[in-house]
Amino acid sequence: MRRVLSAVLAGLLAAPVAARAQDAPVSFSVMTYNVAGLPWPVKKGRGEALRKIGDELARMRAAGTEPDVVLIQEGFRKEIGELIDRSGYPYVARGPKRKQRDQSLWAKGEKPDYRRVAYRWKGEGLGKWGSSGLWVLSNHPIEDVKSHAYHYCAGLDCLANKGVMLVSLNVPGLPTPVEVADTHLNSKGASRVPRPRNRMAHHLQADEFKRFMAADRTPGAPLIVGGDFNVMHAPDRFDYVMADYPFEVVSRWCHNLPGACDTQISYDGDAPWLDTQDLIGFLDGDKVDVTPTRVEATFDGAQEPVLSDHDGYRVTFQLTPKP
Repeated sequence: MRRVLSAVLAGLLAAPVAARAQDAPVSFSVMTYNVAGLPWPVKKGRGEALRKIGDELARMRAAGTEPDVVLIQEGFRKEIGELIDRSGYPYVARGPKRKQRDQSLWAKGEKPDYRRVAYRWKGEGLGKWGSSGLWVLSNHPIEDVKSHAYHYCAGLDCLANKGVMLVSLNVPGLPTPVEVADTHLNSKGASRVPRPRNRMAHHLQADEFKRFMAADRTPGAPLIVGGDFNVMHAPDRFDYVMADYPFEVVSRWCHNLPGACDTQISYDGDAPWLDTQDLIGFLDGDKVDVTPTRVEATFDGAQEPVLSDHDGYRVTFQLTPKP
């Protein structure tokens, strides 16, 4: 009996400590990286570069500095498997594959007035030659994966099955899973079709992204969104992506609150969110606050070598359980 009472008393005394530990903020870092894993003859020498990216992620892991989550775009080549294996991430999810086809997110009679094949000699209507190129690498268990392949595209972008993926992560210390989305939207000049055409495709993909998120994400879940949004020097594209969607872009949030973030990236001008194709955004959950604390470039020639035509873009968040 004494042993039982002692055990009960010990449990009661320990309970507040456990509760306080549960309420402690959790540091959580996310890197988005377009690895330019395009096949030959579009790109040459990319297989070796992908392997080196995996080695660099492994080096960061050995030093304890790796991102908790890596969002990959343009992971088309078979060597992406070697990147993943070398990186050491225990949990991996893949976005839409080459043959994935999804139902329209518009009701019958509401589909956009958009001719899906207008520039066949620029890649439209020739089928999908590659997957979405989207991957999520995680230190934390992936509980669920959802994805959607975009219906609309323009020019050479149509050769890839671009889309969006959404994963649910079990992050220790938090009362609810964290949801993370990865996407890649239609390019501008690289699409090789006129600007009005590629802009309309970009807008339609943004609409699909919003509709997918509205239908498939868990209401009230803390959310982080990243990827190659192809908005560099294109305020019309950025504004359309952000219209009618509640997540905040990290670079804009930090810019509007000087001193709130440890920003290790130099920006040109007063709109840093337009200085890059790559964005990371966030949204508080019902039970978890999401706050950016640090922003930095990776794979930019400083700590890591330049291994793509994009830098890595990394944001560290503080995830705080709400009382």
